[in-house]
Amino acid sequence: MIISIGSDHAGFKYKEEVKKHLESLGHKVIDEGTYSLDSCNYAEFALKAAEDVSYKRSDLGILVCSSGEGICMAANKVKGIRCGIGYNDEVSHLVREHNNANMITFGQSFMSLEDVLRRVDIFLNAKFEGGRHEKRVNTIIDYEK
Repeated sequence: MIISIGSDHAGFKYKEEVKKHLESLGHKVIDEGTYSLDSCNYAEFALKAAEDVSYKRSDLGILVCSSGEGICMAANKVKGIRCGIGYNDEVSHLVREHNNANMITFGQSFMSLEDVLRRVDIFLNAKFEGGRHEKRVNTIIDYEK
């Protein structure tokens, strides 16, 4: 799988760890930055990673900032993106199974690295259930058009 990742300075440490984890599992990673702990604009990196997913340069996207909130909001502005915050294990699979999310975000200041890496795996292994959820997702897709 090809996975696009991004973060701001407040999520940089975890982004680097997520990148290593993904590569150890055999995934190709597109790292859209940031590339240091220097203060930066989270939206830039969220939008780059989201465009990778939207334009099919990557299969899925993973983003990290301090809370997971701002970077999630930015990603969801890109057409075709359905991004949620993986704030617990259950939600980390439900965003894919029920909402067909193609991106997930995490908050470095509010989650342990161990939890984030586990939730990355949960997200990657979950599959969209379709069925009753498909109509709801299609409502969002139709609205975007």
